[in-house]
Amino acid sequence: MAYDYAPYPYIAPPGLSGPEPRHPVVIVGAGPIGLAMAVDLALQGVKSVVLDDNNVVSVGSRAICWSKRTLEIFDRLGVGERMLEKGVTWKVGRQFHGKDEIYSFDLLPEPGHKYPAFINLQQYYVEQYLVERAQDFPDLIDLRFLNKVIDHTDNGDHVVLTVETPDGPYRLEAEWYIACDGAGSATRQRMNLAFDGQTFEEHFLIVDVEMESSPFGDHDTPERWFWFAPPFHPGQSALLHKQPDNIYRIDLQLGPDTDPKEEATEEKVIPRIKQIVGDAPFRLDWMSVYKFRCAKLDRFVHGRVLFVGDSAHVVSPFGARGGNGGVQDLDNLGWKLAAVLRGDAPLALIETYNEERSHGSAENILNSSRATNFMTPKSPIEALFRDEVLTLASRHPFARRLINSGRLSLPCSLEGMRLQTPGGAPVAPGEVVTDAPLSGPNGDTWLIHEVQGQFTLVGFGDVALPQIDGIARIGINSRGNYPCFEATDGHAIRRYGRDHIYLFRPDGHVCAVFSTPDVTAISTAMENAMGASL
Repeated sequence: MAYDYAPYPYIAPPGLSGPEPRHPVVIVGAGPIGLAMAVDLALQGVKSVVLDDNNVVSVGSRAICWSKRTLEIFDRLGVGERMLEKGVTWKVGRQFHGKDEIYSFDLLPEPGHKYPAFINLQQYYVEQYLVERAQDFPDLIDLRFLNKVIDHTDNGDHVVLTVETPDGPYRLEAEWYIACDGAGSATRQRMNLAFDGQTFEEHFLIVDVEMESSPFGDHDTPERWFWFAPPFHPGQSALLHKQPDNIYRIDLQLGPDTDPKEEATEEKVIPRIKQIVGDAPFRLDWMSVYKFRCAKLDRFVHGRVLFVGDSAHVVSPFGARGGNGGVQDLDNLGWKLAAVLRGDAPLALIETYNEERSHGSAENILNSSRATNFMTPKSPIEALFRDEVLTLASRHPFARRLINSGRLSLPCSLEGMRLQTPGGAPVAPGEVVTDAPLSGPNGDTWLIHEVQGQFTLVGFGDVALPQIDGIARIGINSRGNYPCFEATDGHAIRRYGRDHIYLFRPDGHVCAVFSTPDVTAISTAMENAMGASL
């Protein structure tokens, strides 16, 4: 394989030789979500122990498609720029029916954003970068590899865990247990929680192919190519992406009656790849046959046990809503849990994590299920509808909007939910920060750098911002005794309007908008966002 899977060291935990003090947070699972959760908490001064039953990053590329919003969150966590530098940037997607291109789309046609619509980067790199970032916090993040949780008990105000290691078992206590242990979550299974949803019977083959020449026709610009009924794979679908290190992801629909063991062999796979890339030399890097579910827990909060990422919800891979949705989970939870642990917010604030991210995951599942049903029709009528849409799309723009090979991941709106104060503005309460370039006395910056990680009041245009405890302030195209910036090329003013005041939550969602700098109204909105009225 192209990647060096170097194991991380196992270190005997102190709990083997005597009782450990109760920890504020234990995170189970050192995948991208668990590691990012630990970093998020560390940035807010919260200690955590991360337990994982393995000692290497994930084998195979797995999650590769990281959205703009995820990159902005990872920017706050300190790994976004590194991911962007290594990753393959793309924004153009092309749809084919048979051998013919029926249309293409540009996911980020406007300038003035730090991060692109998507990058492709193998999950093992993301995990490596997050492990190395976690190691920047030796006093706040305790990474324990080859530590497998085999039991836990929620005692109301804390959770007791039993952990198996190469040197035997030990017990651990934590005020909060965060389950980031994936789609097959052992935590969820021990608690016998229903995981309801739809199972799709279609099998799909993922193959990572290393090759020097580009399969993207007459150019080397990375794009997303999706085929319905391609000539090299009749009657099925296919997907092509580029990853770093000259690795190409090829995803082939195989049908419901496929034998996974038979298909995941070089004898079966190599002829399929040759039909796509022709005589170009290539090397198989990784392959897997899978089928999937769209399912979620009814609740993400169970006492002191919190479910985050795939342990709480799973979707099909079409639309890149799995890993990206999990990153939005931790972004939502991190500041709330830190505020509760500090005593700055009531315990009830944690319940809003359940409300907001259950809403977000339901939206992801809806989009994912629709995409899969379009790609794999379940009845003659559905097949006829799909085929007619594809036929019309080459000539009629209205039909192109009906094609669904995966509505690509976007952050959900929280408009109308309890922590937001209703109001009208170009970016409404509940919407997530729309980035824009800024310039200031210390040089160029981005709006996402200035508003994420704390409650921040932003004035656009000629407005004065009051000083309120617990709220940072910045002005854009204004003057004040606080940091002020100019809207580079006017992007920020066009996107947010002039003479509006926005209050951003630490996770970058707008929680209130004001037309005047009313101290009482702003303070009330801040208190509401911190759960004072829950």
